[in-house]
Formats: sequence, C-alpha cells, structure tokens
Amino acid sequence: MKAVVYTLGCKVNDVESGSIIRGLEDLGYEVSRELVPADLYVINTCAVTAEAERKSRQTVGKAIKCNPTAKIIVCGCASEKSPADFAQKGDTVYAVTGAQRKNKVLEIVTAGFENEGGICLEEEKTYEEMPLPECLKTRNFVKIQDGCNRFCSYCVIPYLRGRSRSRLLESAAAEILQSTAQETVVTGIDVSEYKDEQGRDLADLMLAVKDANTRIRLGSLEVSLITPRFLNALKEVKSFAPQFHLSLQSGSDKVLKSMNRHYTREEYLEKCRMIYETFPNAAITTDIIVGFPTETEEDFAESMRIVEEAGFAQIHAFPYSPREGTNAYKKYKELPFALKKERVERLLTKGADEKTKYMQRFVGQRLEMVPENCIKGYTEGYSENYIRVYVQGEMSKRPTQVCVERLFKDGVLATIDE
Repeated sequence: MKAVVYTLGCKVNDVESGSIIRGLEDLGYEVSRELVPADLYVINTCAVTAEAERKSRQTVGKAIKCNPTAKIIVCGCASEKSPADFAQKGDTVYAVTGAQRKNKVLEIVTAGFENEGGICLEEEKTYEEMPLPECLKTRNFVKIQDGCNRFCSYCVIPYLRGRSRSRLLESAAAEILQSTAQETVVTGIDVSEYKDEQGRDLADLMLAVKDANTRIRLGSLEVSLITPRFLNALKEVKSFAPQFHLSLQSGSDKVLKSMNRHYTREEYLEKCRMIYETFPNAAITTDIIVGFPTETEEDFAESMRIVEEAGFAQIHAFPYSPREGTNAYKKYKELPFALKKERVERLLTKGADEKTKYMQRFVGQRLEMVPENCIKGYTEGYSENYIRVYVQGEMSKRPTQVCVERLFKDGVLATIDE
C-alpha cells in the first residue's frame, strides 16, 4: 500500500506530518511527501493567508487527479476553518479532520476506514502526543507546544488551533536529548507560551537539555519571553545557536496596539539590547506585516527605522492578508494591494541592506557550520547564528569550524579552519 502525506504551511505542520508518516509506516504503508500515485492521500492544510487556503483546496484537486479512486483525508488549519469546502470535493475525500487532533488521521486508517467518514472535527484540551517523527540527519524539528492564547487582531490561528497547551517537559527533553541530528529546532505554534502541567517553562526545558549532543535552535519567540532568567538559562546550553526569531509585526506603537500586540517599539528594542548584551554575535531575525489597515505612511516609516535600530540579521516581510473571523477583518477596511506591495518591496530592500551589514561583521571570523547540501561544487549550510555558509568542494555532514573569507551569494564564502 502506498500513501502520500502532503504538507502546506508552517514547520509545526511539517513536524505533525512527520508523525503521521511514522504512524502510517507502522501500519505498513510506503509513504511519500510528494504528489505521486497512491492509495491514500493525507493533505495537511494551512490557513495563515487566503493564498494558503487556496493552495490547500487546489492540492486536494491535484490528489484526486493523481488517483480518482484513492482515499483522501484532509486535516490542518484550512480544513478546521472551512471543512465543507473540502468535504464537497467529491466521493474521493473520505474524511475531513481539523487542526487540533491530527492523530484522528491515524485512528481512521487503523480502523480500516469504517464509520469514520465525513467531517469529524474534535477539540483537543490537552497536548496530544503523536508518534515521534523521523529524525533527520542534518536538521530535526521537535514540537513542544500547540495552540495560541494571544488573539492578535489579524490572526486566525488561535481560533483553529485552540488554546495553548504544552508537552510534558520529560517527553520534550527526551526527544531533544535523543536527537541524532546535527541541529535540533525546538518549535510550536507559540513556544514562548510553553508551560507544562507542572508549571515548568521554556527556561526549565533548556536547562534540562543543556548537555544535548545536538545544536539547539529555537523557533519563533515573543517579546515577553526575553528575560534575564531565560537568557541565563540559554547561556547554560552547551550547543545553543544564538539566533532569536523575535516577532515584531510593526515598528509603530499605534499599529502594534491595533494589532493587539502587547508591547511598544521601545520595549521591543530593549529586549534586543538584552539579547546582544548576553550574546554579542546573536542574529535577531523577525517577521513584519506590511499594510495593516491602520498603517499610515508615518507608521510604515517607523517600521523602516526599527529595522536599522534593531540591527536585524534578516527580516520576513508580508503584506497583510485579511482573515475572516478576526477582529481586524470585522473592524478595518483593507488598504490597496498596490500600496502594500510597494511597501513590502521597500522594507525587503532595507532588510537586505541590514543583512549585508550583519554578515560583513564576520568576515575574517570563525563560525561553526552544519553542512547540508553540496550543489554546483559548493557545500552549503548554516552557522550557529544563521548565516548561510558556502565552502568550495564536498564536506562531511558534521559541525565544522570555518573561517569567513567574504560575502558570497546570499551568505558568505568560507574555508575549513584547519
């Protein structure tokens, strides 16, 4: 029997797909992540933007074309938001589950597709343990938390993923400590909210894995997490990767307030200063939403300024996408698309300049690179502070000290430090 598990959206979706793959393999399936002919298709959908929803629906259509007689199970945020859109895709769509109980997919298959069809959404009150996903050799992802309590005015995810719930520290720590990957990324919908049933938080988890034999990188973080206690815990981690993806969303206090983000630009910059004091070579990366309905040209100028003030190593800039059901969708009128596009381009140009400045600091310096691929004569990988590194020739896939020679492509060219 052959199955396809196709993933759209975030890294958390990708980790959950890995768990579904492991479960299907245990049931005797040969599993692919690509849309190829198969007996079963599991489509793990995304709803973070309107485009992501469109692609999710489109993917189901492509699966039907691959094999019109196959069973299809749709799960994820898009199916949680609009289950009928997928249930109407024809007889081939056997079941539509949601974002909160993806183990339901394995339950349906294990039961032999009996009496479990149609729309079956279930709310998950506590953290759901799933089969451990495959451990990749170079970079592995460990999910420690699900759901979100923040209810930012632009975001639909809390309504789809449910409230924040966290994995027991012992379970999360065991998976991290057992990781055989060169680098392990700790991820979740809101890892900053990690707190297990015994009240242990992310600082406690980091101390529990401080001697791990894998480089530990953290997923997206919130401003509220950055405290002296948390930063001191990270200093104890033997192989911590000092990259902080610290969500910003806007550099304007007015826009931050209308987004329901509970900090000011000055508070954000203070957290950046705290990070740099503790980890002088840290890379601070971020997400910025451009063209939120309340954003004026002056507000956008504040976002442009904070990119330089924070010294971002990299930014991801996105045009605001209205999401039905959110407070922003109900309250505000969308700005013209052309204006949003133009502002995104300006912000990305500014971000590229700051990225160049950041990388230039490390010319002549030593970094530790985890090699990933060898393409067109160059081994490529990332340093501990998330600089893309190129080394001429093929290297073994183990952490290697390199010396940075110059800027190169979208990163730096380096030589092995003998």
